[in-house]
Amino acid sequence: MINLLYVAAVIAAIAFLILCVSLAMTLGSLKTSLQSVSHTVDGLSKQLEGVTTESTQLLQKTNQLAEDLQGKADKLNTVVEAVKGVGDSVNTLNQSVHRISSLVTTKAEQHSDKIAQVVQWGNVAFGLYDQVKERQPEKSAGWTVYKSRS
Repeated sequence: MINLLYVAAVIAAIAFLILCVSLAMTLGSLKTSLQSVSHTVDGLSKQLEGVTTESTQLLQKTNQLAEDLQGKADKLNTVVEAVKGVGDSVNTLNQSVHRISSLVTTKAEQHSDKIAQVVQWGNVAFGLYDQVKERQPEKSAGWTVYKSRS
C-alpha cells in the first residue's frame, strides 16, 4: 500500500507539473494577447488624441460661425423691419390715394352738369377772345399793320 501511495504521489506530481506547464503556456499566450491589446490601445489613444484635437477645433469654428450667423440674423431682422415699415407706408399711401380718387370721382359725378357748363362757357370765352384778336390790328415797331378782310 505504500507503493500505491508513492505511485499516487508521482501521478499527482506529474499532473501538477502538466497543470503548471499548461498554465505557463496559457499565461504566455495571454501575455502576448495583452501586449497586442496594449499596442492597439496605444494606437487608438494616439488616434483619439488627433480626433479630440480636430473635434475641439471644429467646435470652436462652429461656435464662431454660429456667432457670425447670429449677428447677421440680427442685422437682417433690422432690414426686414425697415422693409416692413416701408411696405406699411406704401400701403397707407395707396389707401390715401384710393380715397382721394374715389372722392374726386364722386364729386365729379355730382357736379358733372356744372363742369359741362364751365367747359361750354370756356369754349365761348376762347371763341370771343379769338374774334377780338382777329379784329385788332397788328403792331410792329411803331407801325400799324392792318389785316385785309378777304
